[in-house]
Amino acid sequence: MELLPGVRRRDVQTDRIRMHLLEAGPNDGTPVVLVHGNLSTGRFFEHVMPELAADGYRVLAPDMRSFGRSDPAPIDATRGLDDWSDDLAALLRALGIGAPPHLAGWSTGGGAIARFALAHPAASLTLIDPVGPYGYGGVRDDGTLVHPDGAGSGAGGANPEFVRRLREGDASADSPFSIRSVMRQTYWSPAFRLPPEREDVLVDEILLTTIGDGGYPGEVASSPHWPGFAPGTTGLLNALSPRYLRWDGIVDLAVKPPVLWTHGAADVVVADGSMLEAGTLGRAGLIPGWPGEAEFPPQRMVAQIRTVLERYADAGGAVRTEWFEGSGHGPLFDAEARWTRVFREFLGSAG
Repeated sequence: MELLPGVRRRDVQTDRIRMHLLEAGPNDGTPVVLVHGNLSTGRFFEHVMPELAADGYRVLAPDMRSFGRSDPAPIDATRGLDDWSDDLAALLRALGIGAPPHLAGWSTGGGAIARFALAHPAASLTLIDPVGPYGYGGVRDDGTLVHPDGAGSGAGGANPEFVRRLREGDASADSPFSIRSVMRQTYWSPAFRLPPEREDVLVDEILLTTIGDGGYPGEVASSPHWPGFAPGTTGLLNALSPRYLRWDGIVDLAVKPPVLWTHGAADVVVADGSMLEAGTLGRAGLIPGWPGEAEFPPQRMVAQIRTVLERYADAGGAVRTEWFEGSGHGPLFDAEARWTRVFREFLGSAG
C-alpha cells in the first residue's frame, strides 16, 4: 500500500543508528515528532500526518530501534527507555532541528518522550495511553517495587506462543495468539475495524520487529519471588520494567512543557487492572500461586498516571486530560476524528 498523499519516507543516518523516517509538511515548519509504541512503527501515525502537515507542521514519525526499518540495534533495558530517548535526540541533530519539538508518544512512546523531556527541551508532550510513570508490572501505587528484582515484570511475561508466531511471521487471524488477532483485541476497541488493506499494512509493519533478546521481548531472567520471572538486561519488555523505567521526574522540571494526556476508557493494555499485568492475572487465577493483594497487588496504571500529572500541575505545569469513552488503547484510531481535533487544538495552544 502506497504512502498517503503528502507523506514521504527516507532513511537518516544519525550518530547512533540509522533510522527509518516518515515525514510530512514543510521542512521549515515547527517540528512535531510522533513516537510509536511497542510492536508498531512510525507508520501507525501515517493517517494523522496529512492534517498536521496542512497546519504547517514538520511532522516526523520514525521507526524506533529494533522496530520497523530502522537498525535492529539492541535495547539496553537497564537504561529504561533512554536508548529511545537518545535516538530521538540523535535524529533531531542529524536533521539539523535545534528548536524544541512537540512530542507525541503512544504507549511505550509516551514513556520515551517523557524521558526525552527530562534531558532536552520540549515544546509540548502528548501522552497517548502511555506506559505508567513507574513502568509496567510489579510496582505499587507509590512507585516502589513489589520485589527489589522487579519480579513480575519484563520479558518473562510474554506469551511464548505469541512470540513464536511473531518470529515465524504469522500474519493470519487463525489463533488468538497471532499478531492480527492481538492487534484487533488490544490495540483499539474490539468493536473497531480498520479497512482490510490498512490492517494488512500494519500487520506487515509489526512483523518487521526484531525478535530476540535485544529486541522483543528481551532476555528472560528468573526470580525466587512469585511469579518466578524478573526483568533481564536487554530488550523492550525489560526496558519497561519498573526496575529500570520511571518518568515521574517530569514533576521536578524547572521548565515544564504543557502536557496533553489522551486515554481510551476501554484500554486493556494500560489500565487499572490490565489483564496483561502479572498482579491482575494472578488475582484472576490465570497465574497460579498468587500470594495475595498485600504482597503482589495489581498495578493501577491509570491512577499512577493521574497522580503524577496532578503533581505536575500542582508544581506549575499545564495539563489537559481528554478521556475517550468506548475507545481502547489507541484512540487515535478508534476515535480518530475527535483525537486529531483535540491534538491539533492542543498544538495550537502550546505555541
